[in-house]
Amino acid sequence: MRFQDRVAIITGAGSGMGLLASQQLAEEGAKVVLTDVNLEAVETAAAGIREAGGQAIGLQVDVRCYDQIKAAVDQTVATYDSVDILINFAGGCSSRVHKRSEPFHELPVEVIQWGMDVNFKGPVLFSHAVLGQMIKQKRGVIINLGSVEGVTGTKAVDYGSSKTGMMGLTKCLAVYGAEHGIRSCCVSPGPVLTRPGMANMWTRMGRAAEPSEVTKLILYLCSDDAAFISGSNHTIDGARSVGVR
Repeated sequence: MRFQDRVAIITGAGSGMGLLASQQLAEEGAKVVLTDVNLEAVETAAAGIREAGGQAIGLQVDVRCYDQIKAAVDQTVATYDSVDILINFAGGCSSRVHKRSEPFHELPVEVIQWGMDVNFKGPVLFSHAVLGQMIKQKRGVIINLGSVEGVTGTKAVDYGSSKTGMMGLTKCLAVYGAEHGIRSCCVSPGPVLTRPGMANMWTRMGRAAEPSEVTKLILYLCSDDAAFISGSNHTIDGARSVGVR
């Protein structure tokens, strides 16, 4: 029960690794606040956690909207009295989400803006919203989700550059929060089996990661076992980013 009585906010928690991490945190004693743009998904997920004996609430949050972010943080503190962990899962490749096949320079600017806002601006704003409470508590952990494509670069320009930005955000939060007992780490996965298309993406190890392989790393970084780890990026990509292909 590494997270007994800890309070965690997870963005993008309606599905995929965000949902899995929420469930695993709750199983280890955390009180979890699941946020997602899809209200039905997080309410259903939170209900499932409660039925399994955990503590959870589901809130609708569009990470592009600071008012919604701030309201979720305020409700978390009102309900559970603290914010100990923030995991910024919400994100996605804009061209895939919007079902566009044009090269980057031909994409509508609205699609590119969506990608930058969800993948980078949202984590910046959510971090801003929780820092005051974490400083007051003199403790906290912020985990940002990068990507192997933020390490290597990609033709999905807005996605890759946003994920590179997550590494910079992590370093800055680590510097900003260190004197207050606040840590920040970035986890940059390669292909993960959260959707069928990932299975065919190349890695040197010849497979994609199981979602639990990534979430177990994230939970370790959130735990007191990682108390001296901050400001770092952790690739979990089957050596995809290593060497020349």
